[in-house]
Amino acid sequence: MGRGTSSWGSWFLNSESFPKNTGNWILAKWKGELDLGEVEALLKSSVHEERLLALLILIRKYMRGDEAEKKKIYGLYLKSTRWINNWDLVDLSAPNIVGDFLMNRNRKPLYRLAQSSVLWERRVAILATFQFIKSHQFDDTLRIGEILISDQEDLIHKAVGWMLREVGKRDPAAEESFLRAQYRQMPRIMLRYAIERFPAAKRELFMKGRI
Repeated sequence: MGRGTSSWGSWFLNSESFPKNTGNWILAKWKGELDLGEVEALLKSSVHEERLLALLILIRKYMRGDEAEKKKIYGLYLKSTRWINNWDLVDLSAPNIVGDFLMNRNRKPLYRLAQSSVLWERRVAILATFQFIKSHQFDDTLRIGEILISDQEDLIHKAVGWMLREVGKRDPAAEESFLRAQYRQMPRIMLRYAIERFPAAKRELFMKGRI
């Protein structure tokens, strides 16, 4: 990938890049035969698909682990964010590891991530709240969304808009109340993502600033 792109420094595989025994190699790792140290090494790979595999294994280990294991995986995740550096890697893993771990804990780590200079850490912050949204807990999504309204990155605009839309699926009034207070300051793409499920007439009013 070229410098300045979202995954600078990464290599992506195509079907011709895989060795003939790749299927067995992936299956062996998917069965959980790697310990956390080995998964961490895989997560540091320059190959995107290997980092993806590492995160799939971490999620599987996290879901099956006891509280001590979950804490280790959460800690490993947060110290490894430099390698969780593409939108698909974040979106797959942040809710299932970070969001789940913080479900019944202090959520201050998300606010530190939301103010990070690193794009992917900010995306982790908002995507982790998806786990809260599924349990009808919206406050952190709305607060972090407000922090990120002035973000300069398109991938953050889309992520915040998406999470606001997910809030609206469960509580339309909560989403609309937030939007009425904030929509004039929101980047256009963030607003478009957020109001995607609104009736056409209301979408038009929001986009024209007439609410």
